[in-house]
Amino acid sequence: QVQLIESGGGLVQAGDSLRLSCAASGRTFSTYAMGWFRQAPGKEREFVAAIGDSTYNSDSVKGRFTISRDNAKNTVYLQMNSLKPEDTAVYYCAARRGIVVFTVSGEYDYWGQGTQVTVSS
Repeated sequence: QVQLIESGGGLVQAGDSLRLSCAASGRTFSTYAMGWFRQAPGKEREFVAAIGDSTYNSDSVKGRFTISRDNAKNTVYLQMNSLKPEDTAVYYCAARRGIVVFTVSGEYDYWGQGTQVTVSS
């Protein structure tokens, strides 16, 4: 069992930056692919970025968001720059066994509770 705890969300203005963190329990963190998803009110959960044997970002955040991980700290990060109001959502961290990255939420085995990001215009 893997527990994921997100942090770093908040209220910012358009153009600002935020860094989300996701701390994972367990001693096999390096063997998991990690992903970030987000869900805005009234919308479906959507893929943002993932890291494993490769990294992959959605087109909507490419060039603005960067996913990274520190296996020594069991932590995955999402650096978000040039934030836009449409980035407003609850951001979720997810983990899946194996290092192949997927963009589909159903492929992930564990989820955090989410952290709210609100970008004002």
